[in-house]
Amino acid sequence: MKRALKWVVGIGAVVVLLLVVAAIALPRLVDTPRVQAMIAGSATQAIGRPVKFESLSVALFPLPAVELHKLEVAEDPEFGTAPFLALETGRIYLKLRSLLSGRVEFGAITLERPRIALIRSADGRLNVASLAPPSESRNASRPGRSGGGTGGAAAAVVSQVKIDRGVITYVVRGKGAAPTPYRVEELDLTLTGQGTQLNFKGALRVKPGDLAVKLAEGMVALNGAKAILDAPVRARVSIEGKDIEQLVGAAAGPTPAIAGPIKGDLALGGTLGTPRVSGNVELASPKVTQTNAACPEPKRRTLSLGPLKLAGASWDGRFQSRPTTTSIGGGTISTNLTATLDRGVHVQLGDLAIRALPVEKILVDFICQGYAVAGPLDLTGALSASATDLLNTLGGSGQLRLGPGKVVGPQALALIGTLTQIAGAVSSTLAADVPTALTSSPTDFDSITGTYQITNGVVTTRDLLYSSRAMKVGVAGDYGLATGRMNLDLRVNYGRGELRAKLSGNAASPSIRVDPASVGGAVSREKIEGGIQDLLKRFGR
Repeated sequence: MKRALKWVVGIGAVVVLLLVVAAIALPRLVDTPRVQAMIAGSATQAIGRPVKFESLSVALFPLPAVELHKLEVAEDPEFGTAPFLALETGRIYLKLRSLLSGRVEFGAITLERPRIALIRSADGRLNVASLAPPSESRNASRPGRSGGGTGGAAAAVVSQVKIDRGVITYVVRGKGAAPTPYRVEELDLTLTGQGTQLNFKGALRVKPGDLAVKLAEGMVALNGAKAILDAPVRARVSIEGKDIEQLVGAAAGPTPAIAGPIKGDLALGGTLGTPRVSGNVELASPKVTQTNAACPEPKRRTLSLGPLKLAGASWDGRFQSRPTTTSIGGGTISTNLTATLDRGVHVQLGDLAIRALPVEKILVDFICQGYAVAGPLDLTGALSASATDLLNTLGGSGQLRLGPGKVVGPQALALIGTLTQIAGAVSSTLAADVPTALTSSPTDFDSITGTYQITNGVVTTRDLLYSSRAMKVGVAGDYGLATGRMNLDLRVNYGRGELRAKLSGNAASPSIRVDPASVGGAVSREKIEGGIQDLLKRFGR
């Protein structure tokens, strides 16, 4: 036992002695001024940008390495003078076998906490476009200079480059360009390979929003690429986030707030300059929240949707999903979604199909509109809008059918509510066959049908038809969603005849003019209009 212990102690002493000798000898093996010049020159030649660092030191543990302090890679002069890349410490590991032979050869490189500035100019160029890709020709142009560790080839032959906890900021320059809200943090990226192919894997987080992104089986093909941004790229990408509220809010604004967890599996393709991403994304339980002064307490209301599935989602400068599906209260929504992020978020909903959607979930529970109706909605068509000004930029066309249902809103603030009030007012004035309950309780209707065209938030219809047991109301004209301005021609069939009128002004204080030719009998136009206006005032209470 004692003999074994002596052997252990002896071996330990030898190891300690070797480590001490190595610690003393390593700085002598690595001639720091020579290595410093070699590193800076080789790196500059490899990437086509000046590379500098303030100081260099040699470390023995955990592996022999050269540490570069306050390292900077210069920016393309056309994009400014601030560094393209800056970091406190870069570590270049040395090949131990070469060191023991008295030569310096580089192994892996680790860049700790680098700060990378990605800039896009007004004409769409990126500052990384002028980086020179590694090529076989460069390595071949420096044969036979690796001996003694003095040549540039030693720096060029690197087995691995690792980025540890990096940060990437993205800046768009040009007249009218808004500061981009997004940045990449906690970038961990490992690059391996040499020659014509570069392999990569890693992870990062997109802020704000804390969206976790993982990269696997990544490959960049450098062979034949005239510039680094022309190099083909591919990888598997997975995304996951506990809540997208901050992520969406940074692009579309804080209200309405869109929240919920997100998860997706994607494939990366295209080139480094024009990447394409495709795959499937799902928001498990999205919620839309906003504060509305028109609502009774609580003012802050939330609309809950079923799982939002983005099938066949792709991004190549704009986001597309064919189809996008979700549900509200048992009703289904399907559409082909396209979103562009240039100068704000612009959304297009093509092939929009809504089936049996209970509109009261939106109009009554969420928006709290006085004109609200309740009933199942079927709609087909298309819509588009800018997220920053939804009502004034809304456009599209289609056809709808609503009902059977009820008019439940207390005010004449929109088309359906106003038409119901007019029809009720005319019938009460001329025939007395519709009781005053029209103004005090929900009104049943069989259906509301028609086609529509929307341009810059103005809805135009030529064939909207409100049908109930008491009356039918045909509508043709324009209605402004944001302003409430209306210019509508009405044909009201109240059972004993047809009355024609024009509705103008705004939803809060509409003006009605009755066509005298459509009024028969001894009832005057003034009496009819007076009765209509009186009932409209009662609705507005």
